[in-house]
Amino acid sequence: MPLLSPHVSVAIILLATGLVSCFLGYRLFKWLLAVLGFGVGAYLASLFVVTSSLWTAVLLSVGGGLTGMVAVLMTYLAGIALLGAGLSALALSFLWAPALGEPSVWPVIFVCLVGAGLSVVLQRYVIIVLTAFTGAWASLVALFALAGYGRALALVSGDFWQVYPMAPANGQVLFAICWFCLGSFAAFLQLWALNSDRVIGDE
Repeated sequence: MPLLSPHVSVAIILLATGLVSCFLGYRLFKWLLAVLGFGVGAYLASLFVVTSSLWTAVLLSVGGGLTGMVAVLMTYLAGIALLGAGLSALALSFLWAPALGEPSVWPVIFVCLVGAGLSVVLQRYVIIVLTAFTGAWASLVALFALAGYGRALALVSGDFWQVYPMAPANGQVLFAICWFCLGSFAAFLQLWALNSDRVIGDE
């Protein structure tokens, strides 16, 4: 790829934010949420901007970005609860389905409520695992894209359904293994740093 290619620029930005999220996600979580909210808000605003004026488009995108940033920061606790509920439902489907078929509604509701409650109570650990694995995924996508890997290049071009886990792991076993190893290592480092801060605070 040419050095000044848009794909290279996107990959470098993705790599930088991914590494920050991977290893400093808990410490900088609200800043990361603000950046994410701004980016999503600006992107959604740009989809609805129909104007020939560059400055109008820029102002609308910035306004959408600021709106998204505020919305994400105000609702992040609810997002953590929803994440816990979703992961609990996913775990139930994996454990229940092989032996008993699809779970009925009430076990799913119960498990989702328990998962949401635990996620809120244990939110610092949920945040650590979430940022470690999300950052690891983003970093690896960027590295694979810079290396010329076709699926990662498609993702940095806007096709988000080409890379595992959005796509099946067939042909992406190396990526999946690297993601698990890097995410686990980053989560361990964040937990170690959190425990070190507690020990220093107690002294």
